[in-house]
Amino acid sequence: MKRAAIAAITGISIAMTAASARADEFINVLTGGTSGVYYPLGVALSKIYGDKIEGSRTQVQATKASVENLNLLQQGRGEIAFALGDSVKLAWEGNAEAGFKAPLDKLRGIAAIYPNYIQIMASRESGITTLADFKGKSLSVGAPKSGTELNARAILAAAGMTYEDLGKTEYLPFAESVELMKNRQLDATLQSAGLGVSSFKDLATSLDVQMVAIPEEIATKVGAPYIAATVPAGTYQGQDSDVPTVAVVNFLVTHSDVSDETAYQMTKQLFENLPAMVAAHKAAGKINIEDALKGMPVPLHPGAERYYKEKGLL
Repeated sequence: MKRAAIAAITGISIAMTAASARADEFINVLTGGTSGVYYPLGVALSKIYGDKIEGSRTQVQATKASVENLNLLQQGRGEIAFALGDSVKLAWEGNAEAGFKAPLDKLRGIAAIYPNYIQIMASRESGITTLADFKGKSLSVGAPKSGTELNARAILAAAGMTYEDLGKTEYLPFAESVELMKNRQLDATLQSAGLGVSSFKDLATSLDVQMVAIPEEIATKVGAPYIAATVPAGTYQGQDSDVPTVAVVNFLVTHSDVSDETAYQMTKQLFENLPAMVAAHKAAGKINIEDALKGMPVPLHPGAERYYKEKGLL
């Protein structure tokens, strides 16, 4: 009887420990600035995980986006992050110029999600209608070494320009860039985001602006993971025609210390709750499981791999 009692107590103790471990499951969702697309999608993802992953506690962290997110993941200071595909690739390689002092070898993939469109909006009074017109003008290129800023460098380089050709370069998040333009202290802002980003919607209703085209040959010169794309007419107030641009796919990324079960659930709950993501921002309408593995720059997390095998994608 003593042995039975001890076994029962031990079993209860193990069960309580397991329950405690589940209750302590913490998921910090790394996003971007609050006026971008990552943040509202991160809020939606956090709620999905909090509601659907038993015993989890979730948090949303606003950041400087891709580069900071990837470095935080490597340090174990987040469980899942939004990041641009080119940033993920450069992080895995350890590109110091892009903000990665060494290869971020703990990064693991969850899913390819939606494309970021490199969108440039200029005040009409600036006279900027082409990339060549930026010579001598002021341009905000996003927070320093953010995914947006890496995009800006790549686009200008493909157009045969550097920051030195600009009259002034501002390194500001989306919302701050818009405020400077409203105050006529800035000619244009380049923002890498989903279509219909709130900062540009705000700007287009406050100032006479125009989208600056990025020709298809720029996408060809820059190469993968960039692709030619279009900002459809009507995306922003006063935009009466389609505007050619380039796009790069976003990814959800985690790290190797996240448990297989948590990574499995993070992947599963994303795809099983897409309507909630679309309700948070229409950019999520581009997310689909058929494209989830395309162009993944880092190894899949084993938990995510398990989900895709269940779905017959691996």
